[in-house]
Amino acid sequence: MIIDTHAQLFTRELIDLFNRGEIPGMDALGYGFFFAKGAPEDTISDMDAAQVEKSVVVAIDAETVSGYRIPNDLVAQAVEKYPGRLIGLGSVDPHKGILAVREVERLARELKLQGLKFIPHLLELNPDDRLFYPIYEAAQELGLPVLFHTGTHYHLGKKLKYCLPLPLDEIAVDFPNLKIILAHFGFPWFAEALAICQRNQNVYFNIAGWAPRYIPEMVIQYLNGPLSRKALFGSDHPLLSRKRILDELKEIPLKEESRSRLLEENARGLFNL
Repeated sequence: MIIDTHAQLFTRELIDLFNRGEIPGMDALGYGFFFAKGAPEDTISDMDAAQVEKSVVVAIDAETVSGYRIPNDLVAQAVEKYPGRLIGLGSVDPHKGILAVREVERLARELKLQGLKFIPHLLELNPDDRLFYPIYEAAQELGLPVLFHTGTHYHLGKKLKYCLPLPLDEIAVDFPNLKIILAHFGFPWFAEALAICQRNQNVYFNIAGWAPRYIPEMVIQYLNGPLSRKALFGSDHPLLSRKRILDELKEIPLKEESRSRLLEENARGLFNL
């Protein structure tokens, strides 16, 4: 079995924001092309082409600051439409205070979503900002893993300072039973990201959004060695096709146990599959 731990859903609301030019930088970078391929049926088709059995799909709530939102209910509907194929992660906006905490409880108990996703630069908050802490407490209590965008991004007008890996070390220490995933291995701060994963039992990283031929050698060495139990396959579909990533992974000399952990075993443990 192959499990993708990171993929997108693009909604009509998001497409409308793009068409109105309200997502700075995306027009210049050609994101409109990808929006047309991010519906649930497109994800399933891409999964089938790559023989991927299950995939995470994520909600995003950065509504207060950035007007950017992929609703939790939409993700839950996609999961329900394709039972056994999709794993839904919800999202909440920390700026919404107690409403965000209540939404964590709702998305877990009522919508049956299995984790949370945050994009800190769209929230204009560092991940260790105390606005997040009641959310982390709720996620820890409910057993929800938390996925963070880390590293560089392409939203013009949004600051990189919110995407550094180091604040996640503080969260890992303060919430030792909260499972944390560093998306995109924090590039270009991947040495820092790997160190955080290595010193904290509750921190993982994924390779989403990267064609394997371009993954830095140090990252490959760690996922093939001391962090083989912390590395997760992710595509960031529709930004990259799963088949391309898996085909390129075959060209990388991974140990068989490292490959199995990357593609399946680590995700099984993380999401209790």
